[in-house]
Amino acid sequence: MNLSTFIKSFIPHKTSAPFLEKVRSGLAGGIAILLLAWVLYALPQHSYQLLMLGSMAASAVLLFASPHSPFAQPWNLVGGHLVSALAGWVCIVLIPDPAIAAGVAVGIAIFLMHYLNCLHPPGAATALTLVLAGGQFHEMGWQWVAMIVIANTFISLILALLINNVLPGRRYPFQAAPMPPKLEPALIPEPADIEWALRQMDSVIDVNPADLAVIYAKAQAHAKDRLDSQLEKN
Repeated sequence: MNLSTFIKSFIPHKTSAPFLEKVRSGLAGGIAILLLAWVLYALPQHSYQLLMLGSMAASAVLLFASPHSPFAQPWNLVGGHLVSALAGWVCIVLIPDPAIAAGVAVGIAIFLMHYLNCLHPPGAATALTLVLAGGQFHEMGWQWVAMIVIANTFISLILALLINNVLPGRRYPFQAAPMPPKLEPALIPEPADIEWALRQMDSVIDVNPADLAVIYAKAQAHAKDRLDSQLEKN
């Protein structure tokens, strides 16, 4: 990467989402957090009050601003928070130094999410939250910690299912469309072609058209190299 490309990489990448979609994302996320807080408060409280985890705000960004992202899908949301909470709890029990515990918890959380195919970036924040408030959570006991994480996660999932499927242009959970028919190798879509194709979709695609063009060109070049390699072997 040359210096010019490096500097340009800091320029914000524009998204294809229209202004109204951005407004809907903000409103949906804010309403979801408000409802999450209300439901947690309304649920039966025992020795300790049910708490809202700060990592749920980060999850709200994915669930309502990028609901079609792989990181925002139900298994990623649920699995990501649960395995990260497990990593955080084990670390506050076994590692007395909070700094070391924080690093180990986040590292284990990332590994577990990767291994279990449930990468959800806010999950690492759940692991870190348990470590930073280790004294409080340790006093509450693992059963109450599990109840807090489960309540936060599953209520957020229910809200994502309800809100996203009411808003136009959204489908949640999202499944990618089947592979399109093979294109003529000699044709490379230009940004204008990709922008036109995005407008034909009946849902918001969280990707930059310019990035799609680069991805397509790289994939096409890789496919050509693979085909040439096979022909040489034959």
